[in-house]
This record gives sequence, structure tokens and C-alpha cells, in this order.
Amino acid sequence: MSVAKNMIELGALVAATHGWDEARRFKKYRPSQSDKSVLASRARQILDIFPDMAGACAMMSAAFAAHLERGMAAPVHLVAGALYADGERVFGTDTEVDGAYLFSRSASDWDGHVWVMIGGYVADISLFRTAYSRLAPPALSSLVAATFGPGKGMYFDDWRKTRRLGLRYEPSYVLPAEQVDGLLAGAHALIKEPTAALG
Repeated sequence: MSVAKNMIELGALVAATHGWDEARRFKKYRPSQSDKSVLASRARQILDIFPDMAGACAMMSAAFAAHLERGMAAPVHLVAGALYADGERVFGTDTEVDGAYLFSRSASDWDGHVWVMIGGYVADISLFRTAYSRLAPPALSSLVAATFGPGKGMYFDDWRKTRRLGLRYEPSYVLPAEQVDGLLAGAHALIKEPTAALG
């Protein structure tokens, strides 16, 4: 599938839960240096307060998205779908995600991936934490070890270029605000100082 077609479909996913005006804003966005600084500092804050655990991508990403929205005027969205490493699907399925149903109940039994997108850019706060854990899918831990090495925090890249590093993010659903809030409530129960970090 071409990059252009992928971007059109991603814009349609944003529009489905946030409207076409937001989808157009999403597609036009390019990060400023100031935005990159906010991303880096707020990623460090979330990583500092979130327990070191694998499999918490939904709550961790929801906390990150909420924290970013308070610090930057950019189209920040929480996206659910599948993640591939070196061509192997490590999280998710090849079928469509019924996100309206799934995230209105509980995502605890879902094996997909959730990440933040700011415009057409992936900001994945949980990728490395999962890859470094003993529970990581072997394909993901191998790719991260060979490509990035140890000690990394947030993965940030143009979504259209992630494949050059062996990662493939396949979005299926963009969560609306009320579903992000539901995951955020779960994140507050896990993190050490929710008021200081997310206020």
C-alpha cells in the first residue's frame, strides 16, 4: 500500500472519531522545535512515574497523550492497532479493531498495541520498555537491541518512515476523548504521583 493511501486512511480514522476539521489539522501538522522539546520532557516525566512493566501500552500512552495535550497546541491522538517488527506481527491482529466496543469496555484482554500520534508522527512511550522486558516478543526485543541498543525511552518518528527501521505501525482505530479518559483513570491507579505528573 502506498504512503499516500496510508495517510488518507489514517486521516479517515481520525475523522471517524474527531471530525474532518481535526483530520485536516492532523494531516497538516509538522512538529516545531518547541514541540519536540515538550515531547522529550513530558516523555521523561511519564517514564519516571510509571511502573516498569510490559503490556501497559494503552494506559501508559493515554497518560502520555493527556500530558502532551496540556503542554502543546498540536493534534495529539491515541491510536490502536497492530505492531510489526521485521515483518512479524508482535501485537494485534490482521482484522479490523472494533474500538468503539472494545475500549468502551476494557482493553485488558486485547493483545494489540496503543500508541500516540501527533499529526503523522508516532510517539511511542511504551515500545522500549516492553522490548527490554523479559516478556517481550523475541522479534521486537531482537530488533530493538540491534537497531537502538539499551536505555532508550520514547520512540518518535514520522509514521511513514518507521518501516525503514523494521517497525510497522498499522492503525485501526483512533480513540475519542471519553475512551482516553477511561484509560487515563486506569493509569492514575498505577502511577506514583498522578497529580504532580498529569496535572
